[in-house]
Amino acid sequence: MTTVEIPGSKSVTARALFLAAAAEGTTTLLRPLASDDTEGFAQGLAELGYTVDRGDGVWRIEGRPQGPARDAEVYCRDGATTARFLPTLAAAGHGDFRFDASAQMRRRPLAPLTEALRALGVELRHEEREGHHPLRIAARGVRGGEVTLDAGLSSQYLTALLLLGPLTGEGLRITVTDLVSAPYVEITLAMMRSFGVRVEREGDVFSVPPGGYRATEYPIEPDASTASYFFAAAALTGREVTVPGLGAGALQGDLRFVEVLERMGARVELGADRVTVAGAPGGRLAGLTVAMRDISDTMPTLAAIAPFADGPVRIEDVYNTRVKECDRLEACAQNLRRLGIDVATGRDWIEIRPGTPKAAEIETHGDHRIVMSFAVTGLRTPGITFDDPGCVRKTFPDFHTAFAAWTALG
Repeated sequence: MTTVEIPGSKSVTARALFLAAAAEGTTTLLRPLASDDTEGFAQGLAELGYTVDRGDGVWRIEGRPQGPARDAEVYCRDGATTARFLPTLAAAGHGDFRFDASAQMRRRPLAPLTEALRALGVELRHEEREGHHPLRIAARGVRGGEVTLDAGLSSQYLTALLLLGPLTGEGLRITVTDLVSAPYVEITLAMMRSFGVRVEREGDVFSVPPGGYRATEYPIEPDASTASYFFAAAALTGREVTVPGLGAGALQGDLRFVEVLERMGARVELGADRVTVAGAPGGRLAGLTVAMRDISDTMPTLAAIAPFADGPVRIEDVYNTRVKECDRLEACAQNLRRLGIDVATGRDWIEIRPGTPKAAEIETHGDHRIVMSFAVTGLRTPGITFDDPGCVRKTFPDFHTAFAAWTALG
């Protein structure tokens, strides 16, 4: 059995940074993820006037329940959580704020969130393309009230409003008309409880009370999306891997990826605080059809091992992967074809037929998940290379070293 230590969750770290900044007192984060995305979020908080002390494995944040300390311009880099959560945090304060982001992040949609903020009385404008960064906000606090939100492209829009709720004067009542990646919302609700706020939910309506957050000490669990590459590698090679820190009580829905591997023939043991995946002899994999709407960040992981299954692998209900760092559905299809694999796609699905991949250069589109997914393919297809292997810095700067070390253990 090989044990792999996975870095902290990006999703949990980002939410914890928002909650810590908004809370009364000093919050200590244990084992937060140190990557381009989370460091960009922390830097954005610093530009808004928050004190963020980033030590080795321990970050401390001085909360400011009243909001940012000064007017500011914030560059959100490539981080979707930074680009969506920080403007929402700023709106709860008082001041003038400008947010911009990388060309990649500028392409990603912001409109459902900013339309909801406008409905709540927030004065904002998109400087160039409506519904996208760059964004200016003239913040005068948020009174609260009722709002309707379409979260069919990203659950982050709903998370941003949920996190905002306790900072408003009256609280929020949010009616959601569509929701993708619902397990990420469950992460948000659980973390808000840890910071002293309980959200009531009745069907598609979320009621968030006012009153603010309480600072706390908060441990960050390992990133389940990142763990998926090691789980898939074990399934593909017939080996075994254990990831500590994730288990039956994990917050992250992406841990359900191991259920997909189990359907394909891998053996899965889910303990209280660890997960073990063991591949079938010879790395045998069964084909399947699976809907991945709620765990769509692991869609590329499955696509990358799909050619080795004994039948077609059809992944459905993943339209939202088209508006991630790149059009991931199309990027997976194109790269699989470069490897000589027969692939069909539709608006929200991809079907991959069995084949023997040949070595080729993977076009990453600057997307960390494309690199890490096709690194798994490379375990049975020597010679695969990447046009931008370094883009893994977004969530796992040491991925190539860690993955090579696991591979070398044989």
